[in-house]
Amino acid sequence: MAVSANDQTDIAAALVRLYVFLAQYLDRCFDEAARQSYPDSELQAHLDTTRRQLMEILSVNPVVKRKLTEECDRILHLGAACLKLGVADPKTLEAIQAERTVLKSKTIAISDLVAVYRALA
Repeated sequence: MAVSANDQTDIAAALVRLYVFLAQYLDRCFDEAARQSYPDSELQAHLDTTRRQLMEILSVNPVVKRKLTEECDRILHLGAACLKLGVADPKTLEAIQAERTVLKSKTIAISDLVAVYRALA
């Protein structure tokens, strides 16, 4: 299947959205205002929709699909543990901060790529 430049841009933009939603999910562990201003059901709906779309796209590459699935599951598990317990132990908080740093880096890099794709279109 041939993929157009627009398709590539859409895929990269979907990855950016997923990483932003995952980061927002983790931010809720540290920021009560974030939990109050962005209802969990709304965030979860956006996260689920974006994740489902990407998993359909990534079905052509099981290795990448598995890696993204593992990453999402790991992040969601960390966030859920933190939100469930209220205040997480230092080890969990450290893991959340590390995941947040990785998400930030990926978001910046892929956002730059999307900007280049759009400029070329």
